[in-house]
Amino acid sequence: MLKVGLTGGIAAGKSVVGEIFVGLGAHLVQADRIAHSLMQPGEAVYNEVVRHFGREILNPDLSVNRGKLAEVAFGSANGLAGQGASGARQGRIEELNRIVHPAVIRSQEEWMSEMGRQDPHAVAIVEAALILEAGVAKRFGRLIVVTCSAEQRVARFAARQKIDLEGARKEVLRRMAAQLPDEEKIKAADYVIDNSGALDSTREQVGAVWQKLRVEAGQS
Repeated sequence: MLKVGLTGGIAAGKSVVGEIFVGLGAHLVQADRIAHSLMQPGEAVYNEVVRHFGREILNPDLSVNRGKLAEVAFGSANGLAGQGASGARQGRIEELNRIVHPAVIRSQEEWMSEMGRQDPHAVAIVEAALILEAGVAKRFGRLIVVTCSAEQRVARFAARQKIDLEGARKEVLRRMAAQLPDEEKIKAADYVIDNSGALDSTREQVGAVWQKLRVEAGQS
């Protein structure tokens, strides 16, 4: 089995690329969905997040309001003033990551092991924004990075969240502050998918990478 990490900055198009790989025959799990399931009421991660970040991050039904949690962890989209505020913000991000990442990583490892048992020649892809930042790139046989231009990133995020471009730009910059720049991700990548152009171009690039992954996984 070939373990593949699929990563990239916010709104680069990781999910689109992942869907194309699945259509070609890959198995895929999304770290974001794992984290979402782990933050359901009653889960150990949920309890720790609420203990550290307060009940103000909860909806009336006691589920986690992910927007409120992001604001507490990342700071408001308008930013925080001063170096001290920036350091405090980074500390809150790291605090959240220390709670969530280990549990997500364990779940990913269990999923990949199960895929390997089901199919020794499977291509098992984990889609996650923070593979490099979390220091888990070496857990994968291959790393794919998805990129796009800064303006496309903002436009896509605005469309996805149904907000104006200025609000999207502030939010993207806020979240990107907790991620490595694309240049660093690309240096670590085995394959790079440029998602700046038309979808057909992205499909063509994914198809070319897929043929290489199939060979590496021992598929006929």
